[in-house]
Amino acid sequence: MATMDRRLLKAATSGDAASLKQLASHDPGVLLGTTPPGNTCLHISSIQGHEELCESILALDQSPALLSAVNKDGETPLLAAVARGRASLASALLMRCRERQLSDAILRQDRHGCNALHHAVRRGHTKLALELVEVEPVLLRAVNGRSESPLFIAAMRNFTEVADRLLEVPDSAHSGAFGFNVLHAAVRSGNLAIAKKVMETRPWLATEENENRHTPVHLAAYDGEINALAVLLEHDPSLGYLTSTDGDTLLCIAASQGHVGVAREFLEHCPDAPNCDASGSTCLHIAVLCGHTEFVKSILGLQQLGPLINMLNGSGETALHLAVRNCKPDMVAALQLHQDIDVTVLNSAGDPASRVLPDAANHTKALISVRFFFLSP
Repeated sequence: MATMDRRLLKAATSGDAASLKQLASHDPGVLLGTTPPGNTCLHISSIQGHEELCESILALDQSPALLSAVNKDGETPLLAAVARGRASLASALLMRCRERQLSDAILRQDRHGCNALHHAVRRGHTKLALELVEVEPVLLRAVNGRSESPLFIAAMRNFTEVADRLLEVPDSAHSGAFGFNVLHAAVRSGNLAIAKKVMETRPWLATEENENRHTPVHLAAYDGEINALAVLLEHDPSLGYLTSTDGDTLLCIAASQGHVGVAREFLEHCPDAPNCDASGSTCLHIAVLCGHTEFVKSILGLQQLGPLINMLNGSGETALHLAVRNCKPDMVAALQLHQDIDVTVLNSAGDPASRVLPDAANHTKALISVRFFFLSP
């Protein structure tokens, strides 16, 4: 295309419809000129938000070519308007594209892979997003360069109305960045309505792992999203027994973060949920190592987890051995007070917990505190 006339650029930037019309009356082809980034006068006017000028341009014979023109960022005027938050202008451009049956202009994805629906949802323009879906449902199938679908973005941003509408379309894409899906997103944002709708329409997403090997249930355990977790387990209690491909059980993840409420929620739905990871560590071992005293006390108060008190991990140590080795006197005290504790259990080196030397030998005060508990009657 020809380089844009400087007078046209000035008119498009300032919103001067009179000057633009005068230029076009002398040479209609002048409207097709572009700036170095590939923007036409309709791009510039859309970016600046000049709705009246855009309407004037669209009334001219060159409007189909201008509506379909793509700049070096891969944007049509419609995409340029949506990406910059010009919702009402974008709505007008959308209607003109529909009138002229310019589907390609509506479906266009920019250099980042985002289409108009991605941008509308990202910016929170609910009305525009719903208009786009109504005009071109195919927009729902697209993912951007980060594998993000419009549905995923809607769930992450807590836009329930948009997500509900997108979930009604069976073939709408539901993937997200880093292997997340829309259910991961609903859990992370704490949106119970979206989570419930996903479980009703696409329950298989509950077992999909992201790049961190977390299913949505694992993510709920990690983030401490108790209410979202309840929604998932009420729909399918078997999810409480999931173990990730890395061997992480849900109770062990809750233990690593100290989420007592999450552990209680799991055990309410799945009283015999797995409590040991692939390395042989129980949720009690993990809670001790991570320093979550309240979680340790909570576990010790649950009868069904009582056997964990004397269980050896993959390295041949009980939770008490770990508490002593890591100079955690509060943990030692809590463990010793349990009625089923056996302080004589030997570790892989043949030592009871009372003979374990703490790793931080210079922590004299902690060492004295730990020894005190073993010497106390």
